[in-house]
Amino acid sequence: MPSLFCRLLLVITSFSSLSFGHGHIQTEDSPGGKFRIKTIVVDAGHGGRAAGAMGSYSLEKNVTLALALKLQAAINREMAGIKVVMTRTTDAYVNNGYRAVMANESKGDLYICLHCNSLPDARKKVNGKTVSVRNHSGKGVLLLVYAFHRTREQLAAIRENEMAEQEDRYSSRQKFSVDPADAIVLNAYRDKFRKQSIHLAGLINNEFVNHDSRPSLGVIEQGVQVLANSAMPSVLVETGFINNPEEEDYLNSASGQNEIVNSIVRAIKKYAKEVDQTNQ
Repeated sequence: MPSLFCRLLLVITSFSSLSFGHGHIQTEDSPGGKFRIKTIVVDAGHGGRAAGAMGSYSLEKNVTLALALKLQAAINREMAGIKVVMTRTTDAYVNNGYRAVMANESKGDLYICLHCNSLPDARKKVNGKTVSVRNHSGKGVLLLVYAFHRTREQLAAIRENEMAEQEDRYSSRQKFSVDPADAIVLNAYRDKFRKQSIHLAGLINNEFVNHDSRPSLGVIEQGVQVLANSAMPSVLVETGFINNPEEEDYLNSASGQNEIVNSIVRAIKKYAKEVDQTNQ
């Protein structure tokens, strides 16, 4: 099998143009054909022995899988001709490095990674002793895109990276490290797709805020491992705080899940329409 370097270099050289304007991307799949979104990779965070964040009665891995399956169905229903690639469709463990391999080998045009947020316990002084107190104050959505260098530390990104490291220790699979030649190409891709990732994240965030009236922590660039090696516009969606009882109920309800999925689909459709308009 050719290396990632060879495969991505072949893709790069096949593009006759790649430009950015107003957050839009314009490329050509071939000398005679304009770029179109054909494949969307949907990644349900965690899975198997890697449960992710925990609420009072639910686990992140189960919420993200339910959301991912509904997102797959919604895209298939509302966006004819778009192929959806799932990193998992069952309660299975998938190495975080392998998720990016799956996305790249499927020639994905967008990568949507679904997660739930949480806050660590707070430390308080009670009768002169320091005790842990559950912190249920987190509320709302957060959109993360990959950044080469952290401009500031951010809890969600740190938590995701720590969980990714713990989860990968569970696995006896091959470690999916990227060799230096591949890294050069991936860095070039990440740089070119950075604006696209930010723009898509902004569209999703706007749908959550303006359509669903969800509180939001905004769009933040961070060095999230699961996004690091994906050679396409990529967004990690923190759909809510599972350790907040009110948010946990929302994340586990059919109405809440449908609302989240519908907002993501509306944003993707807007993004796809912009791509089409740019190509005209």
